[in-house]
Amino acid sequence: MTPSPEFQRLAFFTRLLDAVPAAERYRLAAEQIAHAERFGFDTAWVAQHHFHEHEGGLPSPFVFLGHLASRTWRIRLGTGIVTLPLELPVRVAEDAIVLDLISGGRLELGVGNGGNPTAFAGFELDGEHRGDLFERNLARLRGALKGDPIPGGDTLYPQKPDLVERIWQATFSVAGGARAGRAGDGLMLSRTQPRPVENLHATLAELQDPIIDAYLAALPAGWKPRIVGSRSVFVAESRAEALRLADIGLRTAVRRFIDRGHLVPGDKLADLIKAFDVHVGTPEEVVASLRADQTLARVTDLAVQVHSIDPPHPSILRSIELVALEVAPAFGWRPARDQPHRAETESAA
Repeated sequence: MTPSPEFQRLAFFTRLLDAVPAAERYRLAAEQIAHAERFGFDTAWVAQHHFHEHEGGLPSPFVFLGHLASRTWRIRLGTGIVTLPLELPVRVAEDAIVLDLISGGRLELGVGNGGNPTAFAGFELDGEHRGDLFERNLARLRGALKGDPIPGGDTLYPQKPDLVERIWQATFSVAGGARAGRAGDGLMLSRTQPRPVENLHATLAELQDPIIDAYLAALPAGWKPRIVGSRSVFVAESRAEALRLADIGLRTAVRRFIDRGHLVPGDKLADLIKAFDVHVGTPEEVVASLRADQTLARVTDLAVQVHSIDPPHPSILRSIELVALEVAPAFGWRPARDQPHRAETESAA
């Protein structure tokens, strides 16, 4: 019998994809994260993407999270992720330290090796070497945060060595899971993963459970695992409204997915929901759907995002409320006791 998921922390994740100009994307995302804080969410993660507005709207996560630090007071602020091969690790360390200090120690530092090859060309780097660049830059980032001398002999000012304990690594691979485990870092699992051509019907658990296995096997003795499972979750008052918006968003997403050379088995809405690993519907339906996701029984943090449905902003706010009030409590999660989390708090915001 599959264990029932029961996670410790609830997170809201955004790639800032609202269908509006960039400045409005930032305003709406900030409002969504502030709303998540009001309803007791523990963490907010923002993604970094360069150049490609349909993949993500935020190239500078530390700037945006600095803005959020002044708008929020409790919710933890995470980079999900910084594309580390494209960055100077010393500058990442400096920005992370300043953000952590001005936010009162709320930063979670997620890093990864990046996605789109053309982004590497834009930074005059070879995407074929992204793995080597990532490992080199991660070692330099970790050393700088710990207070080790950097090239030239200097050390960082200010310093915040405890940030090393809040590094998370995102990966699609078993080798990446083992690397994160050996370092004692957190592990970040994506909301979906492209299926191998030879097994287009693979479940997400078949892809992600081996990553968790490798992570746990490599984790040093006595270290507590930190595993974020990100999932596409959209909750609405009615099934009809949830599916109407899912049909619009997923058909847009699948066209871009196919344009990038990926295959999707089937073109009915049910096929797309399955192919994109989406949990959508009423609160009761989403609870049942998440219970069937066996990987979630192994995570410490559940991060919900509305991608690739990408509904309108008011629908995102209501989904945040329904997740906090009806979905997450079904898995043992409770909001902070000092945190208002009822729908009527929105009228006072």
